[in-house]
Amino acid sequence: MTDHNANSAPAATPDIVYTLTDEAPMLATRSLLPIIKGFTRAADVSVGTADISLAGRILAAFGLADDDLARLGALTQDPAATIIKLPNVSASLPQLKAAIAELRDKGYELPDYPDEPTTDAEREVRAAYDAVKGSAVNPVLREGNSDRRAPRAVKAYARSHPHSMGAWSPDSKTRVATMDADDFRHNERSVVIPEAGTVQIRLVPADGGQPVVLREALPVTAGEVVDATFMSARALDEFLVGANAAAKADDVLLSVHLKATMMKVSDPLIFGHVVRAFFPMTFNAFGLVLAEAGLRAEDGLASILAGLDALPEGERIRASLQEELELGPRLNMVDSTRGITNLHVPSDVIIDASMPAMIRAGGKLWDADGGQDDTLAVIPDSSYAGVYQAVIDDCKAHGALDPRTMGSVPNVGLMARKAEEYGSHDKTFLIPADGTVEVVVTQGTGRAAGTVLLSHAVEDGDIWRACQTQDAAVRDWVHLAVVRARATGAPAVFWLDPERAHDRTIASLVERYLAAEDTTGLDIRILDPVAATRLSLERARRGEDTISVTGNVLRDYNTDLFPILEVGTSAKMLSVVPLMNGGGLYETGAGGSAPKHVRQLLEEDYLRWDSLGEFLALAEALRHVAQVSGNARATVLADALDAATTTLLEEERSPARRLGGIDNRGSHAWLALYWARELAAQTADADLAARFAPVAERLGEVNEAVQAELVAVQGHPVELGGYYLPDPALADAVMRPSAALNAIIDAL
Repeated sequence: MTDHNANSAPAATPDIVYTLTDEAPMLATRSLLPIIKGFTRAADVSVGTADISLAGRILAAFGLADDDLARLGALTQDPAATIIKLPNVSASLPQLKAAIAELRDKGYELPDYPDEPTTDAEREVRAAYDAVKGSAVNPVLREGNSDRRAPRAVKAYARSHPHSMGAWSPDSKTRVATMDADDFRHNERSVVIPEAGTVQIRLVPADGGQPVVLREALPVTAGEVVDATFMSARALDEFLVGANAAAKADDVLLSVHLKATMMKVSDPLIFGHVVRAFFPMTFNAFGLVLAEAGLRAEDGLASILAGLDALPEGERIRASLQEELELGPRLNMVDSTRGITNLHVPSDVIIDASMPAMIRAGGKLWDADGGQDDTLAVIPDSSYAGVYQAVIDDCKAHGALDPRTMGSVPNVGLMARKAEEYGSHDKTFLIPADGTVEVVVTQGTGRAAGTVLLSHAVEDGDIWRACQTQDAAVRDWVHLAVVRARATGAPAVFWLDPERAHDRTIASLVERYLAAEDTTGLDIRILDPVAATRLSLERARRGEDTISVTGNVLRDYNTDLFPILEVGTSAKMLSVVPLMNGGGLYETGAGGSAPKHVRQLLEEDYLRWDSLGEFLALAEALRHVAQVSGNARATVLADALDAATTTLLEEERSPARRLGGIDNRGSHAWLALYWARELAAQTADADLAARFAPVAERLGEVNEAVQAELVAVQGHPVELGGYYLPDPALADAVMRPSAALNAIIDAL
């Protein structure tokens, strides 16, 4: 598999495929991967790489690089597949355009992104780029359901070294604002497909015109759940006007929490509504001028401000925006010192990271003066807004959760076979005219051609979407929940909302498939998400664990929410995806903080990214290699790595928060030392012990000098030669600055 940032992997499939991604995880890989390759080589375990970065995916889309993502997708069907997946950029449109511009500056012949394609060629280019946008990687690789939990060492460390938690007041004004009608939750409809076949999605215009085909042919499988829903643009706008007024009246910060990266059609459109609702006078007066200049609310305030200098009326528009900023409610700030608001960039505030961080901080977010204040958290769709409100209510009533004593809420998430649940990008549409959207049988399905399976009366500007969940994925999900309940003894709670059509359908399947499982002695329940949240918090406050068994969106949300409260970050969680054909996918944590860490590296040569998730994933991947290959040495490596990781946590060798301390590179050097010592001391494999005894000795001898060397480089700007596609030599020089350490590692 090719790699624009490192040497290509060998032609044969390696035992472990380590993904090359973006931003801070990609930079950390420059330092950590040579250590991994050196140690694993000694145990006859091969490690290759696959480039699934945003830059790599763009180049592959236009035939300028091998398509490593497609190759990995095929590999997931191999029972021996062992893949370590680091966080990658789920690109918003501004990020995609920035990456395209950088690659063109580097000499790659790429077309511009056509915002409004008018020719077949432009439509083809747009489709190629759109396939790269958003969460393009995860659906390809996640050919299994998710088992995500806090490892024992991480949980023990959090209890003995608790992270800070902001104090909650019963008088806090912080609350969630969400729609109570005409959103995705309230308009949802669902159907189970009896037999395999094909359906079409079309819009029948209200004016009697010819149907407009939105999706020509959508394959469906036997037993598959197909859902459809829409959000009313009119209702959304009315809700947003009310939310702005409420934040102003309560004198709290207005914060908007979406996921414009993953829901790459619906949430950017909703974000555009949010921006227009905050600046109504400006868009009423200058909306046409902005549209003609290609300055879209969906791209955020920063994009609009950046384009105003080129407009004759630019200063008038800038003044109008500033006036409305002063008249409206105070905004949550992404960066107070630079004046970056919640509305500047759609991908800056991502709900699954931003809401837990706010809750951990005592219900407060940052204001324009660099202080913190209560907030009105605007989550337009009500599907899961109640989960966050339930946590806020619990904290107001009982105070902040205590990491020293609280239990854990691991997750079993439904995501196999592209289980969408929240609507997929290729089946989400901005409705162009009043009419009726229909999902119609074209072939098979056990129903006559022309049968309308699902339909909605819609208006111009509404956001309509469909999603699919395959029966085999649901069966595997239920089985995995039973396996985890049996292994842990904790209750397993399916979070399913009886008010949602999709959840009612899934609940009926859960009950059917549970009946075929051995659940003797297990506590397995089905609760609506709000009740499940309350139960999980009640048990957590007593120090008890509760497994949350959820669909794909709540998998995303819960695997940030509870870990951030329990252990301070979701990056420290163990994320195992048992692939349905027997392979293993091991994910390494969340990348929401990655851009911030890159900025600090560029300014100060200090990378705060914590690779703990990579350490945990690698140990599990090595155990899988031992299982499928019979190489017992892989297990020895894994056990030694886990022991080294425990020591690293206990000795507080993770990256420090401030310049002058251990950063990512220093943490890797400590891990290498501890790992070598554990291998030298173990008795399961005498050859490995003999091999690593001198390595441990040499690393111990130079460790003090290496750590001093790694600290000495800090405090100065560095050059990487690119953000999305750094220059390999420059990136290596920054991330491997210790000649003494490199000499030992490269000689392994």
